[in-house]
Amino acid sequence: MKRVAVVGGRGFVGGELLRLLVHHPDVEVSAVTSDTHAGQAVENAHPPLRGSGLRYRTRAELDPVDLVFLAGVHGTTVELLDEIAALAPKIVDLTADFRIEDGDLMERYYGWRREGERAGAFVRGLPELHRKQIIDADRVAVPGCMATSAILSLAPLASRGLLGEVRVDARTGSSGSGASGGSAGSHALRSGVMRVFAPFGHRHEAEITEALGVEASMTVTATPQVRGVQTLATVDTGELGERELIAFYRADYGTEPFVRMANSPRGLYRYPDPKVLLGSNFCDLGIATDGRGHALVMAGIDNLMKGAAGGAVQCMNLMLGLPETQGLTFPGLHPV
Repeated sequence: MKRVAVVGGRGFVGGELLRLLVHHPDVEVSAVTSDTHAGQAVENAHPPLRGSGLRYRTRAELDPVDLVFLAGVHGTTVELLDEIAALAPKIVDLTADFRIEDGDLMERYYGWRREGERAGAFVRGLPELHRKQIIDADRVAVPGCMATSAILSLAPLASRGLLGEVRVDARTGSSGSGASGGSAGSHALRSGVMRVFAPFGHRHEAEITEALGVEASMTVTATPQVRGVQTLATVDTGELGERELIAFYRADYGTEPFVRMANSPRGLYRYPDPKVLLGSNFCDLGIATDGRGHALVMAGIDNLMKGAAGGAVQCMNLMLGLPETQGLTFPGLHPV
Protein backbone atom coordinates (compact mmCIF):
# COMPACT_ATOMS: atom_id res chain seq x y z
CA MET A 1 0.00 0.00 0.00
CA LYS A 2 1.47 3.34 -1.09
CA ARG A 3 1.10 6.36 1.18
CA VAL A 4 0.21 9.73 -0.38
CA ALA A 5 -0.56 13.23 0.84
CA VAL A 6 -2.50 16.12 -0.68
CA VAL A 7 -1.14 19.60 -0.01
CA GLY A 8 -3.88 22.14 -0.63
CA GLY A 9 -6.95 19.95 -0.22
CA ARG A 10 -9.55 22.67 0.31
CA GLY A 11 -10.44 23.54 -3.28
CA PHE A 12 -12.35 21.74 -6.02
CA VAL A 13 -9.28 19.98 -7.42
CA GLY A 14 -8.16 18.87 -3.95
CA GLY A 15 -11.63 17.51 -3.26
CA GLU A 16 -11.71 15.63 -6.54
CA LEU A 17 -8.30 14.15 -5.83
CA LEU A 18 -9.45 12.93 -2.44
CA ARG A 19 -12.65 11.47 -3.90
CA LEU A 20 -10.48 9.31 -6.14
CA LEU A 21 -7.77 8.50 -3.63
CA VAL A 22 -9.91 7.38 -0.69
CA HIS A 23 -11.43 4.67 -2.90
CA HIS A 24 -8.17 3.73 -4.64
CA PRO A 25 -7.32 0.12 -3.72
CA ASP A 26 -3.54 0.62 -3.71
CA VAL A 27 -3.02 3.90 -1.86
CA GLU A 28 -3.63 5.30 1.60
CA VAL A 29 -4.25 9.01 2.13
CA SER A 30 -1.80 9.82 4.88
CA ALA A 31 -2.65 13.52 5.21
CA VAL A 32 -4.53 16.44 3.69
CA THR A 33 -3.36 19.97 4.38
CA SER A 34 -5.05 23.33 4.64
CA ASP A 35 -3.26 25.83 6.83
CA THR A 36 -6.43 27.94 7.17
CA HIS A 37 -8.70 24.98 8.05
CA ALA A 38 -6.35 22.78 10.09
CA GLY A 39 -8.21 20.54 12.51
CA GLN A 40 -11.50 20.72 10.63
CA ALA A 41 -13.16 17.71 9.03
CA VAL A 42 -12.48 17.43 5.30
CA GLU A 43 -16.11 16.42 4.75
CA ASN A 44 -17.19 19.96 5.70
CA ALA A 45 -15.67 21.20 2.44
CA HIS A 46 -16.18 18.03 0.40
CA PRO A 47 -19.44 16.27 1.38
CA PRO A 48 -18.82 13.18 -0.80
CA LEU A 49 -16.07 12.34 1.71
CA ARG A 50 -18.47 11.95 4.64
CA GLY A 51 -17.35 9.05 6.79
CA SER A 52 -13.74 9.19 5.57
CA GLY A 53 -12.50 10.48 8.92
CA LEU A 54 -10.02 12.80 7.20
CA ARG A 55 -9.12 16.07 8.90
CA TYR A 56 -7.04 18.91 7.59
CA ARG A 57 -3.52 19.34 8.95
CA THR A 58 -0.89 22.01 8.60
CA ARG A 59 2.11 21.31 6.37
CA ALA A 60 4.28 21.18 9.49
CA GLU A 61 2.37 18.06 10.56
CA LEU A 62 3.14 16.09 7.40
CA ASP A 63 4.94 12.76 7.72
CA PRO A 64 7.10 11.17 5.00
CA VAL A 65 5.07 9.53 2.24
CA ASP A 66 5.65 7.90 -1.14
CA LEU A 67 4.13 10.72 -3.18
CA VAL A 68 2.74 14.21 -2.61
CA PHE A 69 0.12 16.00 -4.71
CA LEU A 70 0.42 19.79 -4.75
CA ALA A 71 -3.05 21.24 -5.36
CA GLY A 72 -2.75 24.68 -3.80
CA VAL A 73 -2.55 28.19 -5.19
CA HIS A 74 -0.70 28.92 -8.43
CA GLY A 75 2.63 30.53 -7.73
CA THR A 76 3.23 28.79 -4.39
CA THR A 77 4.69 25.45 -5.47
CA VAL A 78 8.17 26.85 -6.05
CA GLU A 79 8.23 28.06 -2.46
CA LEU A 80 7.28 24.61 -1.14
CA LEU A 81 9.43 22.46 -3.36
CA ASP A 82 12.41 21.87 -1.06
CA GLU A 83 10.12 21.30 1.93
CA ILE A 84 7.99 18.74 0.08
CA ALA A 85 10.95 17.02 -1.56
CA ALA A 86 12.30 16.25 1.92
CA LEU A 87 9.07 14.36 2.69
CA ALA A 88 8.42 12.49 -0.55
CA PRO A 89 10.58 11.11 -3.35
CA LYS A 90 7.84 11.81 -5.92
CA ILE A 91 5.74 14.92 -6.53
CA VAL A 92 2.72 15.57 -8.77
CA ASP A 93 2.09 19.29 -9.17
CA LEU A 94 -1.38 20.48 -10.20
CA THR A 95 -0.54 24.19 -10.04
CA ALA A 96 0.79 26.19 -12.98
CA ASP A 97 4.26 26.69 -11.51
CA PHE A 98 6.15 24.09 -13.55
CA ARG A 99 3.86 23.40 -16.49
CA ILE A 100 6.04 25.41 -18.87
CA GLU A 101 9.75 24.84 -19.26
CA ASP A 102 10.49 27.78 -21.56
CA GLY A 103 11.39 30.75 -19.36
CA ASP A 104 10.34 33.35 -21.94
CA LEU A 105 6.90 31.78 -22.37
CA MET A 106 6.45 31.58 -18.60
CA GLU A 107 7.35 35.22 -18.15
CA ARG A 108 5.13 36.30 -21.04
CA TYR A 109 2.03 34.55 -19.71
CA TYR A 110 2.57 34.42 -15.95
CA GLY A 111 4.99 37.20 -15.17
CA TRP A 112 7.62 34.94 -13.58
CA ARG A 113 10.36 32.61 -14.78
CA ARG A 114 10.86 28.94 -13.93
CA GLU A 115 13.81 27.70 -15.90
CA GLY A 116 17.03 25.79 -15.43
CA GLU A 117 17.36 22.62 -13.40
CA ARG A 118 14.10 22.96 -11.47
CA ALA A 119 11.85 23.65 -14.45
CA GLY A 120 13.49 20.89 -16.48
CA ALA A 121 12.98 18.39 -13.66
CA PHE A 122 9.21 18.32 -14.21
CA VAL A 123 7.74 16.04 -16.88
CA ARG A 124 4.51 17.13 -18.58
CA GLY A 125 1.74 15.03 -17.05
CA LEU A 126 0.03 13.76 -20.20
CA PRO A 127 0.49 9.98 -20.22
CA GLU A 128 -0.76 9.65 -23.79
CA LEU A 129 2.24 11.66 -24.99
CA HIS A 130 4.84 11.21 -22.24
CA ARG A 131 4.16 7.84 -20.63
CA LYS A 132 7.76 6.57 -20.62
CA GLN A 133 9.06 9.79 -19.09
CA ILE A 134 6.32 9.79 -16.42
CA ILE A 135 7.10 6.21 -15.40
CA ASP A 136 10.70 7.21 -14.66
CA ALA A 137 9.91 10.67 -13.28
CA ASP A 138 10.18 11.96 -9.74
CA ARG A 139 8.36 15.19 -10.57
CA VAL A 140 5.38 15.65 -12.86
CA ALA A 141 3.41 18.79 -13.72
CA VAL A 142 -0.20 18.21 -14.78
CA PRO A 143 -1.30 20.53 -17.62
CA GLY A 144 -4.22 22.93 -17.32
CA CYS A 145 -7.66 21.62 -18.23
CA MET A 146 -8.17 23.46 -21.52
CA ALA A 147 -4.55 22.83 -22.46
CA THR A 148 -5.05 19.09 -21.87
CA SER A 149 -8.09 19.06 -24.13
CA ALA A 150 -6.45 21.08 -26.91
CA ILE A 151 -3.10 19.27 -26.81
CA LEU A 152 -4.64 15.80 -26.97
CA SER A 153 -6.94 16.89 -29.79
CA LEU A 154 -4.13 18.27 -31.95
CA ALA A 155 -1.07 16.15 -31.12
CA PRO A 156 -1.63 13.58 -33.92
CA LEU A 157 -1.66 16.39 -36.47
CA ALA A 158 1.32 18.16 -34.92
CA SER A 159 3.42 14.99 -34.95
CA ARG A 160 2.78 14.67 -38.70
CA GLY A 161 3.65 18.27 -39.48
CA LEU A 162 0.08 19.16 -40.39
CA LEU A 163 -0.33 22.18 -38.11
CA GLY A 164 0.38 25.77 -38.91
CA GLU A 165 -0.71 28.48 -36.52
CA VAL A 166 -3.30 27.03 -34.13
CA ARG A 167 -6.51 28.79 -33.11
CA VAL A 168 -8.53 27.18 -30.33
CA ASP A 169 -12.07 28.04 -29.24
CA ALA A 170 -12.51 26.82 -25.65
CA ARG A 171 -15.61 26.70 -23.44
CA THR A 172 -15.40 26.02 -19.72
CA GLY A 173 -17.70 25.52 -16.75
CA SER A 174 -17.57 27.53 -13.55
CA SER A 175 -15.56 25.00 -11.52
CA GLY A 176 -12.57 25.90 -13.68
CA SER A 177 -12.32 29.15 -11.72
CA GLY A 178 -11.78 27.24 -8.49
CA ALA A 179 -13.58 27.31 -5.17
CA SER A 180 -12.52 30.93 -4.66
CA GLY A 181 -13.32 32.15 -8.14
CA GLY A 182 -14.70 35.52 -7.02
CA SER A 183 -17.91 37.29 -7.93
CA ALA A 184 -17.70 36.34 -11.62
CA GLY A 185 -18.26 32.73 -10.58
CA SER A 186 -21.25 33.39 -8.34
CA HIS A 187 -24.55 31.90 -9.41
CA ALA A 188 -26.23 35.28 -9.88
CA LEU A 189 -23.57 36.43 -12.34
CA ARG A 190 -22.70 33.09 -13.92
CA SER A 191 -26.09 31.45 -14.47
CA GLY A 192 -27.17 31.43 -18.10
CA VAL A 193 -24.09 33.25 -19.41
CA MET A 194 -21.97 32.67 -22.48
CA ARG A 195 -19.28 35.17 -21.55
CA VAL A 196 -16.08 35.59 -23.56
CA PHE A 197 -13.62 36.35 -20.77
CA ALA A 198 -10.34 35.76 -22.62
CA PRO A 199 -10.47 36.78 -26.31
CA PHE A 200 -6.71 36.22 -26.56
CA GLY A 201 -3.77 35.63 -24.28
CA HIS A 202 -5.17 32.98 -21.93
CA ARG A 203 -2.38 31.31 -19.97
CA HIS A 204 -3.12 27.87 -21.37
CA GLU A 205 -1.97 29.16 -24.77
CA ALA A 206 1.59 28.85 -23.51
CA GLU A 207 1.20 25.16 -22.73
CA ILE A 208 -0.38 24.42 -26.11
CA THR A 209 2.36 26.35 -27.89
CA GLU A 210 5.17 24.55 -26.08
CA ALA A 211 3.62 21.07 -26.24
CA LEU A 212 2.76 21.18 -29.94
CA GLY A 213 5.72 23.25 -31.16
CA VAL A 214 3.48 25.74 -32.99
CA GLU A 215 2.19 29.20 -32.16
CA ALA A 216 -1.22 28.88 -30.54
CA SER A 217 -3.95 31.36 -29.68
CA MET A 218 -7.06 30.57 -27.70
CA THR A 219 -10.37 32.27 -27.04
CA VAL A 220 -12.13 31.18 -23.84
CA THR A 221 -15.86 31.42 -23.12
CA ALA A 222 -17.53 30.86 -19.75
CA THR A 223 -20.65 28.70 -20.02
CA PRO A 224 -23.42 27.92 -17.48
CA GLN A 225 -22.15 24.40 -16.74
CA VAL A 226 -20.40 23.65 -13.45
CA ARG A 227 -18.04 21.03 -14.90
CA GLY A 228 -16.75 20.37 -18.37
CA VAL A 229 -14.41 21.71 -21.05
CA GLN A 230 -14.92 21.69 -24.79
CA THR A 231 -12.26 22.80 -27.28
CA LEU A 232 -12.69 23.34 -31.01
CA ALA A 233 -9.79 23.95 -33.38
CA THR A 234 -10.07 24.66 -37.09
CA VAL A 235 -7.02 23.50 -39.03
CA ASP A 236 -6.00 23.42 -42.69
CA THR A 237 -5.56 19.83 -43.81
CA GLY A 238 -5.35 20.22 -47.59
CA GLU A 239 -6.60 17.22 -49.52
CA LEU A 240 -6.79 14.94 -46.49
CA GLY A 241 -10.30 13.69 -45.88
CA GLU A 242 -12.13 12.81 -42.70
CA ARG A 243 -11.35 9.09 -42.92
CA GLU A 244 -7.64 9.72 -43.37
CA LEU A 245 -7.55 12.09 -40.43
CA ILE A 246 -9.48 9.73 -38.17
CA ALA A 247 -7.01 6.98 -39.13
CA PHE A 248 -4.18 9.13 -37.71
CA TYR A 249 -6.03 9.43 -34.42
CA ARG A 250 -6.85 5.75 -34.22
CA ALA A 251 -3.19 4.92 -34.92
CA ASP A 252 -1.99 7.19 -32.11
CA TYR A 253 -4.73 6.64 -29.54
CA GLY A 254 -6.17 3.24 -30.42
CA THR A 255 -4.70 1.55 -27.36
CA GLU A 256 -5.07 4.48 -24.97
CA PRO A 257 -7.37 3.66 -22.05
CA PHE A 258 -8.79 7.17 -21.66
CA VAL A 259 -8.96 8.63 -25.18
CA ARG A 260 -11.91 7.76 -27.41
CA MET A 261 -13.08 8.82 -30.84
CA ALA A 262 -16.60 10.26 -30.91
CA ASN A 263 -17.43 10.31 -34.61
CA SER A 264 -20.75 8.56 -34.98
CA PRO A 265 -22.57 8.90 -38.32
CA ARG A 266 -25.88 9.59 -36.60
CA GLY A 267 -27.55 10.14 -33.25
CA LEU A 268 -27.64 12.83 -30.60
CA TYR A 269 -24.06 12.25 -29.40
CA ARG A 270 -22.21 12.23 -32.71
CA TYR A 271 -19.38 14.41 -31.42
CA PRO A 272 -17.67 15.01 -28.05
CA ASP A 273 -20.04 16.31 -25.38
CA PRO A 274 -18.51 17.12 -21.96
CA LYS A 275 -21.83 16.47 -20.22
CA VAL A 276 -21.62 12.73 -20.81
CA LEU A 277 -18.06 12.68 -19.41
CA LEU A 278 -18.80 14.14 -15.98
CA GLY A 279 -16.93 12.27 -13.28
CA SER A 280 -14.92 10.25 -15.80
CA ASN A 281 -11.27 10.40 -16.85
CA PHE A 282 -12.03 10.18 -20.57
CA CYS A 283 -11.15 12.60 -23.32
CA ASP A 284 -13.47 12.24 -26.31
CA LEU A 285 -12.28 13.44 -29.71
CA GLY A 286 -14.09 14.12 -32.97
CA ILE A 287 -13.26 15.42 -36.45
CA ALA A 288 -15.37 16.95 -39.18
CA THR A 289 -14.21 18.24 -42.57
CA ASP A 290 -15.83 20.71 -44.95
CA GLY A 291 -14.48 19.32 -48.22
CA ARG A 292 -12.54 22.54 -48.84
CA GLY A 293 -9.33 21.69 -47.02
CA HIS A 294 -10.48 22.51 -43.49
CA ALA A 295 -11.06 20.26 -40.51
CA LEU A 296 -12.70 20.97 -37.17
CA VAL A 297 -11.06 19.03 -34.35
CA MET A 298 -13.31 18.69 -31.30
CA ALA A 299 -12.53 17.52 -27.77
CA GLY A 300 -14.45 17.17 -24.52
CA ILE A 301 -13.30 16.41 -20.97
CA ASP A 302 -14.37 16.86 -17.37
CA ASN A 303 -12.05 19.68 -16.30
CA LEU A 304 -11.76 18.38 -12.72
CA MET A 305 -11.01 14.83 -13.88
CA LYS A 306 -8.94 14.38 -17.05
CA GLY A 307 -8.14 18.08 -16.84
CA ALA A 308 -6.82 17.91 -13.26
CA ALA A 309 -7.32 15.26 -10.55
CA GLY A 310 -7.97 12.28 -12.83
CA GLY A 311 -4.92 13.06 -14.93
CA ALA A 312 -2.88 13.44 -11.74
CA VAL A 313 -3.97 10.03 -10.40
CA GLN A 314 -3.22 8.48 -13.79
CA CYS A 315 0.32 9.91 -13.52
CA MET A 316 0.59 8.70 -9.91
CA ASN A 317 -0.28 5.17 -10.97
CA LEU A 318 2.51 5.20 -13.55
CA MET A 319 5.05 6.76 -11.18
CA LEU A 320 4.35 4.24 -8.42
CA GLY A 321 4.27 1.19 -10.67
CA LEU A 322 0.53 0.62 -10.29
CA PRO A 323 -1.93 -0.29 -13.07
CA GLU A 324 -2.48 2.92 -15.03
CA THR A 325 -6.28 2.75 -14.93
CA GLN A 326 -6.53 1.85 -11.24
CA GLY A 327 -9.18 3.94 -9.49
CA LEU A 328 -10.16 5.69 -12.72
CA THR A 329 -12.59 3.38 -14.50
CA PHE A 330 -15.83 5.18 -13.59
CA PRO A 331 -17.58 5.74 -16.95
CA GLY A 332 -19.49 8.93 -16.10
CA LEU A 333 -23.16 9.64 -15.43
CA HIS A 334 -25.97 9.96 -17.92
CA PRO A 335 -28.35 11.63 -17.80
CA VAL A 336 -27.45 14.36 -15.32
